[in-house]
Formats: sequence, structure tokens, C-alpha cells
Amino acid sequence: MEVILRYRGRAVTESDVAFIRALIAAHPGESRRALSAHLCRAWDWRQDNGALRDMVCRGLMLALHREGHIELPPRKKTPKNPFVERRRPEPVAIDATPIRGRLSDLGPLELRSVRRTADEALFDGLIETHHYLGYTQPVGEQLKILVTAPDLSRPVACFAWSSAPRHLGPRDRHIGWSKEARQRGLRFVAYNPRYLILPWVEVRYLASHLLARMTRTLSVLWQQAYGHPIYFVETFVDPTRFRGSCYRAAGWRLLGTTTGRGKDAPTRKPTRSKKEVLGLALTPHFRALLSAGASG
Repeated sequence: MEVILRYRGRAVTESDVAFIRALIAAHPGESRRALSAHLCRAWDWRQDNGALRDMVCRGLMLALHREGHIELPPRKKTPKNPFVERRRPEPVAIDATPIRGRLSDLGPLELRSVRRTADEALFDGLIETHHYLGYTQPVGEQLKILVTAPDLSRPVACFAWSSAPRHLGPRDRHIGWSKEARQRGLRFVAYNPRYLILPWVEVRYLASHLLARMTRTLSVLWQQAYGHPIYFVETFVDPTRFRGSCYRAAGWRLLGTTTGRGKDAPTRKPTRSKKEVLGLALTPHFRALLSAGASG
């Protein structure tokens, strides 16, 4: 059977196209969103957590429509682009009295996932106000972890985690996987785009201590949220600003340096500062598990 299109790892055949045409004909007047949901259910196309792969399915149907293989109904409305029109997080007013002393003085620290909770706005506001890069909406699967010191009734740090970039030379060479293996295994890699110790918290060893704790629990939290574990984590460090000492102290290793071109660069010339790529394996058998795309 001839393959018409390959999209996000799925080969779409002539038979698939005929099925989609019949599905559209069987649901006259329904929106593109509704049609994609019907197709997801028909193909049982789901994420690991059981949710329909609706956005991916809509992208596939749109690609087939643009190439003339199917005819989608006209758009009923054009949704706003949340990345273009998203409102910046509001600043938050919290106690900024300096916290100094030893790590043990903080008491037990709590790492809590706050995405889609009442504290998500607090997390976003802290990152926007106090991280030098500000707040950017994480991409794909994501976690927002707020670290609090219950004995002080105050937050002390924030971690943002998201799906990993598709192409990252130093990481890909370190893992040693093929293009096909990367497509299977990339969902088991998490990227740390933001890590913030609040500026009034001055506690020696806190940053590396929290990183070590975070990476010990991250896979469990990811499993709870998305139905699959994490085997490897990565981040970028700007060497013109930071040494990445807390990552290195927590066991992360230098994998290499970016080209400075970014993923959408029109030429091979650098368009931004080069970043160090640091990574950490969360299991001794990460290479085999990532290359197999296995969840256990």
C-alpha cells in the first residue's frame, strides 16, 4: 500500500486517506475539531495518559488537506495564537525578607506540582518577575514544581520542565541513537528551561540539593501526569552568565555546546550566544531504553 504522507511518526496510506474521506462525508456540518476527535477515536490514537492526540490529528488532517488528498470543511472560527497573544503573568507580592543560614535551618522542603492548581499563577509570576529570562510557556508535556519551606510558610524555588527539543546535537551524540530511535524515545527526555532560587534566599548548597531531589522524583511525577517515565534530563547554561555549578554538583555532566543557530535559523551562521548543554541520566540503562522507546 502506497504511503501518501508521514506525519509525527505515522505513515498514512491510500487506505487511510479513503477512510478519512468517508469519515468526513459521514459527519456533514461538523467542525474540523470534531472530525479530528472522531478520527482519533476510530484509530484509537491516544497519548500515554489516555487523552486523545487531538492536536496532532488536526495537524495531520490539515497537512492532507493542503496537499489535496482530502477536503476539510471551512474553518468555523480562527482561534487566537496563545503564544502570540498570551498575557504576561502578573507580578506577585510575597514576603521578600532575606532567608539566610544553613540548609538544615529551612526545615523539610516540599516539592509540589502546581500546574492547573491555584498556585500556578504564583509560580508563573515568580518566574516572570525574578528569572532573568522571564516567563515563557513550556512546550508539550510539562511540569511546574514549586518548592516551599513549610516551616517558614514561604516559597524558595521554582522548577519548570517541558518536552525536550527534537534536535540537539550534543545530546544526540551522547545517547548515540539513530533518527528513528530519537523519534521513538524523545518523549522519555525532559528539558529544564527554568530553575529559579528566589533572590532573597541565600542558603549554601540549596541549589544542588534541590536539583538532586528534583531529579530523583521527576520520573514519578511525569508518570503520574502523562503515563510514562523519564530516563534522561537536559538543560542549557549560558557560560557568559553562569558556570552551572549547581548542576555539576548534582551530577549533571557537560555534553557539548550548541551551534548558536537555533532550530529555525535560515543560515548556518550563529544568530545567538552559544550555550553549554548539560545532561543527567536517571537510570543506568538510559541508552537502551531511549533507543527502544520503551516505558519500562
